[in-house]
Amino acid sequence: MLRWGVQNLNMRRLSINHITKFSYSNPVGFGDHRMMLRPRDSHDLRLLSATLTLTPPAASLRWLHDVFGNSVAIATFDQQSSELIVESMLDLEHFESAEPDCLIEAYAETYPFAYSAEEIPDLHRLIERNYSDPDHIVDFWAKSFVNSEGKTDTLAMLTAMTQAIKANFKYAVRLSQGCQNPSDTLSQKSGSCRDFALLMIEAVRALGLAARFVSGYLYVPALDANEGSQVGGGATHAWAQVYLPGARWIEFDPTNGIVGNRDLIRVAVTRDPSQAIPIVGTWTGAPCDSRGMEVDVTVTAMGAVGGSS
Repeated sequence: MLRWGVQNLNMRRLSINHITKFSYSNPVGFGDHRMMLRPRDSHDLRLLSATLTLTPPAASLRWLHDVFGNSVAIATFDQQSSELIVESMLDLEHFESAEPDCLIEAYAETYPFAYSAEEIPDLHRLIERNYSDPDHIVDFWAKSFVNSEGKTDTLAMLTAMTQAIKANFKYAVRLSQGCQNPSDTLSQKSGSCRDFALLMIEAVRALGLAARFVSGYLYVPALDANEGSQVGGGATHAWAQVYLPGARWIEFDPTNGIVGNRDLIRVAVTRDPSQAIPIVGTWTGAPCDSRGMEVDVTVTAMGAVGGSS
């Protein structure tokens, strides 16, 4: 008997432990904190359990869905402390595919193509460029992946863009909030996973395709053997999704050159990176009280199955 929606995917059970610690020199007060740490159930992700532990404990914890349908927790506090610790623990089944699980519509297999009249109203804002590119360097770079002679295979074009970022750009950990302007990332050929994701999103949008930002986690199999291969583990991760008719939303991780959702555990999907910050909140105290933030993410495989049944 086949499970609905996962018959062509491999399954891996994963445990995720995400700890964020904010430290202060003196006890401070805390305002509301907004947390996007809980994935949504889908055909490719089954959430078995999720716990959220706050130290000091929250006076109240409310759950809601944002405009994109992401799960959001809002915590309020009524006591001061010299540290705030947020610990999220997830147990889930992740159904993986290294390629689109459904075929791309014939008319969209080659670029350029136009979205249907039914799709374009909902995709419009995800096609719009959001960042300045006065010298058109992102435009020119994006168009360099289009075959100037003959047809351009759409998926091959997007795959080449994904792999070009991995091969030609230097990955750098950046703990500061926000993203670089995509033109700066392209000029410097350096950035974090969220910088690379945003560059690809803006490049894809420059080609007239719909793209969105994904925040989540990366499972690095080599870490089980204490080896390093993929980058972006040990913290939250970011990548892009591109909408292709027929196949619909396809994952592209330019940091690691991954196409499909292999090793990518999706938590939140938004139009812009600023809408997908995992934890954001306020505190009251002297500016010099802040001693910084520490983040530790562990993604561990609890078992794997070659296929569903």
